[in-house]
Amino acid sequence: MDDTFFMQQALAQARAAAEAGEVPVGAVVVHGGEVIATGRNAPVAGHDPTAHAEIVALRAAAARLGNYRLADCTLYVTLEPCAMCAGAMLHARLKRVVFGAADAKTGAAGSVVNLFDQPLLNHQTQFAGGVLAEPAGALLQSFFRQRRQHHSEAHRMNHPLRDDALRTPDSAFANLPGYPWAPHYLSDLPALAGLRLHYLDEGPPDTGLTYLCLHGNPAWSYLYRKMLPTFLAAGHRVVAPDLVGFGKSDKPKKESAHSFTWHRQMLLELVERLDLRNVVLVVQDWGGLLGLTLPMAAPERYTGLLVMNTVLATGDVPLSAGFLAWREMCAKNPEFDVARLFARGNPQMAAAECAAYMAPFPDKGHRAALRAFPALVPEFPESDGAAISREARHFWQTQWQGQTLMAIGAQDPVLGPPVMRGLQQTIGSYAASGQAPMVIEQGGHFVQEHGLPIAEAAVKFFQ
Repeated sequence: MDDTFFMQQALAQARAAAEAGEVPVGAVVVHGGEVIATGRNAPVAGHDPTAHAEIVALRAAAARLGNYRLADCTLYVTLEPCAMCAGAMLHARLKRVVFGAADAKTGAAGSVVNLFDQPLLNHQTQFAGGVLAEPAGALLQSFFRQRRQHHSEAHRMNHPLRDDALRTPDSAFANLPGYPWAPHYLSDLPALAGLRLHYLDEGPPDTGLTYLCLHGNPAWSYLYRKMLPTFLAAGHRVVAPDLVGFGKSDKPKKESAHSFTWHRQMLLELVERLDLRNVVLVVQDWGGLLGLTLPMAAPERYTGLLVMNTVLATGDVPLSAGFLAWREMCAKNPEFDVARLFARGNPQMAAAECAAYMAPFPDKGHRAALRAFPALVPEFPESDGAAISREARHFWQTQWQGQTLMAIGAQDPVLGPPVMRGLQQTIGSYAASGQAPMVIEQGGHFVQEHGLPIAEAAVKFFQ
């Protein structure tokens, strides 16, 4: 009997843990070719923070053998042990440990630290990982996905609509082409003050990278539908919020509700609440105006930047002529047709796709953010958001240590190649690398509509 045989039995314990509402991790201890003890996660049921599957199995094995030393035993566990469990295994003098899926957050067998190969300790246990890692990881992913969905649905039923806001009916989002993902909602972030914020949260929460995708005006998370599948297929997590006033998020009735500082604070609180780590920040338009100010607040959370057709508005550099023309158009035509805007700049899009961008804004009352945002771009040194943007510029020039990939929609008249070349020089490590940006010749301002090759390049680039 080989490692796969015994890991199958550990997986059975993990499934039993899931059925009991515990994180699905299972373990077995083998002595002389025989399973002498089993264990599954039980911290919740036992009100015991030490009741990890490995600890439960070790206790049972020691009782079976009448000895706390388990020198001739092998322990099989479906998830890489944490530091607590690894310490117990070393203390038990286990001969060997075999695990399934790696744990990028707390793994103590090489993912975060390696306690099994620590020469300063008086015992080293043999270990091997990756045995039936795929089914072990899939079990965990399924468990956390269901829990997120249940959490989201429970909160959705408890998000009363504020009197000063509107909420686009769910029926407006039925059967949108290329947008199959389940909604998630928050309303208890301090900055939200009871407004409901919508976000997508797909993929495994604890392995790989997290692509944080931020949209601009007048778009919403639908903008990233052609890029998300590639990120997910590579095994990564994707979080794509709708800014308040956009998409499935609540929409304050008054334009004056919106400010640069307020929206930035909501994003900071969202990142903190979801505890996003190993983040690749994906930005365009207002997603960059706001998003490029986020990493300096918690640089340890961010590992990469994918930047497309955006700008840092610092108030001490004139806004581009293209943007000023866009702002003037919005002021003169506050109820412009969003679907027509996308169709004009993206002739390859189907009519139903263009209409999907209009779905969140069924009438004038739902469009306050669309009217407010053009005037919110910091234009002068004292403008709201200008000072924090200048701090961000310094951060990108001198402190950013992550990887950067830039993609430019060449047909963008607002934030196209001239603006992006300036931003390229702002990101010091990127400018010094000599790396040439991706140029999407047919891409316009909403370059994500040509996003598949960009997403494929990002998956290869960010490791």
